[in-house]
Amino acid sequence: MSKANTKPTRHGATRLTLYNHKGGVGKTTLLVNIASALASLGYKVLLVDADPQCNLTSYLVNAEVVDKWLDNSDSEHGQTIWTALKPFVESYGELNFTQPPEMHNGVLLLPGDIRLSDFEQELNQIWLDCLQRKVRGFKGASAISEIVNVICEENEIDFVFYDVGPNIGPLNRVILLDCDYFIIPAACDLFSARALKTLGKSLFNWIKEWQVIAQLAPDNSLLLPGRPKYLGYILQRFRMYGGVIASQFASYASMIEKTTFSDITEVLRRIDKELATGTLSQTRLGQVKDFASLVPLSQEQGVAFFDVDGGDTTMKNDSRKEFKSIATKIALLTSDI
Repeated sequence: MSKANTKPTRHGATRLTLYNHKGGVGKTTLLVNIASALASLGYKVLLVDADPQCNLTSYLVNAEVVDKWLDNSDSEHGQTIWTALKPFVESYGELNFTQPPEMHNGVLLLPGDIRLSDFEQELNQIWLDCLQRKVRGFKGASAISEIVNVICEENEIDFVFYDVGPNIGPLNRVILLDCDYFIIPAACDLFSARALKTLGKSLFNWIKEWQVIAQLAPDNSLLLPGRPKYLGYILQRFRMYGGVIASQFASYASMIEKTTFSDITEVLRRIDKELATGTLSQTRLGQVKDFASLVPLSQEQGVAFFDVDGGDTTMKNDSRKEFKSIATKIALLTSDI
């Protein structure tokens, strides 16, 4: 492992997250499929498991390997995100950097770790340290960003996707503030629509607070960009009838579209219109129907729906087409960054 001794320039890779603090919206599954679709288009993708529950890592890697990584993450030669953060959190050294394993052609993984929760406990004090203009605060707030930056430089990454837990805690706050864009995964149900109001308020507060902190930062401090732009939403887990969304899901689909505009787009535009520039139609990034029979195969094999061995061929082709469309939109909409 190498250590960073100088302040890095932010790498040009586009950083995104699929974020919805409501659980059960299938964000990890979506992320795996989008990343694989982007890789199939020729992009190099880094997946960062920033959820202490390690759902992304467990999805892509067999249990024996995950256990080995977790058992050795305290070691200097560990491979997880905690290995990189540990010297800083325990105040005995600089961040460590490790080479993330390649899951599939063009897709790399920075493995998650349950010990990431130890870092999250530190983040409330780190936030206060930032407000008090303490260098350690800014170093801590940007620690994961700096780790990602080094990996991007060494591997010529095009896209970074953070997988985060379903909450509005301090860990997700620094992740969102490091992202260039965020995407909302939403299920066709009432709870997904209702959750958007809280999500919008949280993002508004985080961005405004970081604007204050950024003004307090010493000149040589590492700073998160603090400007996550709303790219759009992906509707999923609905059923089709006659080639259209079944009637029992259609009303929720319409509600979510309107709510994303009122509770996300309009809220962010109160800070800066550039944080949410898309129209209603532009922010509809995709509609992923229920691929129920492919889900267990995908999770067992650690691959995207369209790459599983077995399963319904028509469904696999449909999923390939849909996720290629989503990936193409993401690449196009983020190409100006």
